[in-house]
Amino acid sequence: MNFDFTEEQQMIRDSIARFVQDDYDWDTRKAIVASEAGMAPANWQTFAELGWLSIPFAEADGGFGGGIVDSAVIMEELGKGLVVEPYFPTVILFGGLITRAGSEAQRAAMLSALIEGRLLGAFAYLERQSRFEIGDCRTVALPDGEGYRLSGEKVVVFNGEHAEQMVVLARTSGEQCDREGLSLFVVDASAEGISRFNYPLMDAQRVSNITFDNVRLEAHTLLGDLGNAMDVVDAVVREATILLAAEAVGIMGLLNQKTLEYTKTRQQFGVAIGSFQALQHRMVDTMMAYEQAKSLLFRALCEHQEDPEQSATTVHALKTLIDRNSKLIYGEAIQLHGGMGLTDELDIGHYAKRLMMINTTFGDGTFHRARYAEQAYAA
Repeated sequence: MNFDFTEEQQMIRDSIARFVQDDYDWDTRKAIVASEAGMAPANWQTFAELGWLSIPFAEADGGFGGGIVDSAVIMEELGKGLVVEPYFPTVILFGGLITRAGSEAQRAAMLSALIEGRLLGAFAYLERQSRFEIGDCRTVALPDGEGYRLSGEKVVVFNGEHAEQMVVLARTSGEQCDREGLSLFVVDASAEGISRFNYPLMDAQRVSNITFDNVRLEAHTLLGDLGNAMDVVDAVVREATILLAAEAVGIMGLLNQKTLEYTKTRQQFGVAIGSFQALQHRMVDTMMAYEQAKSLLFRALCEHQEDPEQSATTVHALKTLIDRNSKLIYGEAIQLHGGMGLTDELDIGHYAKRLMMINTTFGDGTFHRARYAEQAYAA
C-alpha cells in the first residue's frame, strides 16, 4: 500500500509549513493569543485566499473536493504551529455538518460564505451533564407554529465567541438520553434570546457557554431530518476525532524533534546530555510512541476511506493510543527540558496543554478504551 502523499497534498503541507515558519512564529502567536479577539481575522482571510478553507468541500459546493487525508495534512501542520484560528470548529465541525445534512439551498448559502472566509461557525453539542455522551441532551426545540422555540444551554462551544452561525443539537422528542428524537438546527448567533459567556481554555482556544432562552427558529433552520440527527453527528464526530488525532501526531513528532535538538546542545558535566545512555533510551521510547500513533492514524485514515462506519473500532483504539502515548511524549519533553519546560516563555508546555485538550475532546482514553472493548467483544 502506498502511504506517500500526492503532489497536491504535499503542496498543501508545504504551504502551511511556510505560513507557520514565516508568519506564525512563537512571538506572533503569543501576541494573537493575548489580543482581545484571541485570533487574527487577517490570518483567516489568508486561509481563504490560499484555498485551505475550501479543501474538504465538494467541487459542486465550490470546494476543492479533497478527502479526509487532505484534511489530516492540514490539521497536522496547523498543530505544529499551535494555530488558534478556528479551522477545526468552523471547517471540520460546522462545515462537516452542513455538508452531510444540509439541503442544497443551505449548502449554497453557507458553504460559499465559509470558503470565502466570510462566515465563522460552531457546533453546540456539549452540555454540563453530558460529559462524553453527546446524546445526553436537555436542550429542547419545541414546535411553535411552523417553526420552533429553542431553550437550554450548551457549554464549551469551540469558537462560540466568534461564530456567526451555529449548528445546535436539540431534543425535539423523547427522553433526555434517547438516541432518537434529536435534531440539528442552524441558529443565527445574533438572534434574540441568546447569551454567551466567553473564556479561554488552558491551550488558549476560545470557547463559550451559550444559553438559549426561548429562541425563535424558522422551519427552514432545521438541518437534516427531524429527530434523526445522531447518525449525522456520529459520522462527523468520527471524522473529527481522526483529524484531531492527526493534529496530535503532528505535535508529538514536533515535541520529539525539539527535545532531541535540545539534548544535543544542553551541556552537563562538560558533555551534551544527549550522550547519556539513560536519556537515549527515553528518547527511543518517545520515538516509538510517536511511530505507533502515526501508524494507527494511517490505518484509521485508510479504513475511513474504505468504509467510514467500519472504521469506528479503529478510531476508538486510535484515541486511546493518542491519549496514552502523548502523555509519555509531552511528559518526557517537559522533564528533559528541565525547569524551562514548565515556563510559559517556552513553547514546550503549550504543546503539552494542547495535547491535553485534544485528549479530552470527544472522549478521553478511558472512554474510548471502554467503547473499543464493547465493540471488540460484540464482534
